[in-house]
Amino acid sequence: MKGVTNVLIAGVGGQGTILASNLVSETALLLGHDVKKSEVHGLAQRGGSVITNVRYGENVYSPLIPDGMGDFLLAFEPVEAARYSPLLSKEGTMLVNLVNIPSVTILARLEEYPKDPLAGIRENFRECVEIAATDEAVKLKNSRVANVIMLGAFAKRSGMELDAFRQAIRNTVKERFVDLNLQAFDKGLEF
Repeated sequence: MKGVTNVLIAGVGGQGTILASNLVSETALLLGHDVKKSEVHGLAQRGGSVITNVRYGENVYSPLIPDGMGDFLLAFEPVEAARYSPLLSKEGTMLVNLVNIPSVTILARLEEYPKDPLAGIRENFRECVEIAATDEAVKLKNSRVANVIMLGAFAKRSGMELDAFRQAIRNTVKERFVDLNLQAFDKGLEF
């Protein structure tokens, strides 16, 4: 569908996947787009997989992104990038946070964490950017803003006005965390 941008945001429960999708949605709304969003939480509160679909454009009729039609995949964990990569278009952009979060089965030693979860995947897309967002968030003294660093990397490529993202942060994040999240957003613009 022409004129619609499809954004997938995937991570593990507690990484701020839902907040990131809310910020993308709010930004698109501020810019006058029609927006639809869908969330699948799974076992999010127990470290399970979380995926959100955000679609924005002139007219959006469904919140779900068809397989192979995603324009962007923001993955907050490499295994989640691999898990949801089939949803991304070959012309799409994958942004991956380089922090490994082992699943319950890996912690129980029933499976092993892959040595390189992105092996064989990187070259399948127009752009695959690996970002040490969690490391950068730690430098800002709060690892929880890695999601907003990833959002900044997305914003740089999205074609949407950066000031609209900043306003979305002001509108959405608790007041005491606004400055920290704006710093994280600006850090993400460097990637």
